[in-house]
Amino acid sequence: MTEAKNLRIARCALLDIEGTVADVRFVYEVMFPFVRNNLREFLHSNWSVPAIQSSLSLLAIDAGFGPDDIPWKPHHGQVDQRASYDQLSGVVETVCKLMDTDSKTTGLKSLQGLVWESGFRSGKLRAEVFSDVVPALERWKKAGVELRIYSSGSILAQKLFFGHTTAGDLTHFFSGHYDTTIGSKKEPESYSKIAEALGLSPTQIIFFTDVIGEIEAANKAHMQVIACIRPNNAPLPKDFHGPSIHSFDEIDVVASVTR
Repeated sequence: MTEAKNLRIARCALLDIEGTVADVRFVYEVMFPFVRNNLREFLHSNWSVPAIQSSLSLLAIDAGFGPDDIPWKPHHGQVDQRASYDQLSGVVETVCKLMDTDSKTTGLKSLQGLVWESGFRSGKLRAEVFSDVVPALERWKKAGVELRIYSSGSILAQKLFFGHTTAGDLTHFFSGHYDTTIGSKKEPESYSKIAEALGLSPTQIIFFTDVIGEIEAANKAHMQVIACIRPNNAPLPKDFHGPSIHSFDEIDVVASVTR
């Protein structure tokens, strides 16, 4: 006899990525090193692309540079569309410093997403999700639950991640994505904005994450929250007593319960 699953009623399941649907090691041991190892060549080949220049402008803000001290600012009289060695070095150094502090800033995430795009589209990167993820997405969607993602990674990176997994293209499961452009994941206001965008009460949304700061913020916004205890995640505080799961196999989410 199989053990009954924990049943939750929610109109929307809002999912974090790393530590929730995917092992944090994939992000930190595969995706982040891919950026470090390929950034200089990627920038050298694509420097003049508008999306990259836009990301570099945001990156300068992330790093706290003033308009006159940006290390990759075009040199006086520079007329070609190629970056100099010093400009490339300035970007690479800044990106690595921000990554060393696990920065969640928008410019960094935007630039990372563009580098990952090249990797996913070339086949050099393939995302991995936990084995219980796809069956859960199928169950919940069949039960009328809307599925959305909220991650510190850019929306582009999110779509690339789910579009190129070892389990196939999973993008059809999701009807919306949110990143730090809507706000920090550790601020209650961000979750209120998501609920408002969905036209739902926060209590009608169930958020899955492994990060205590995000759990607390979503709770303050009155969302339902489930803590995900996955391999290689940072442990939750010893005094944490909220609902938690080790696998999506332990829980079912339905949009409503019929008598």
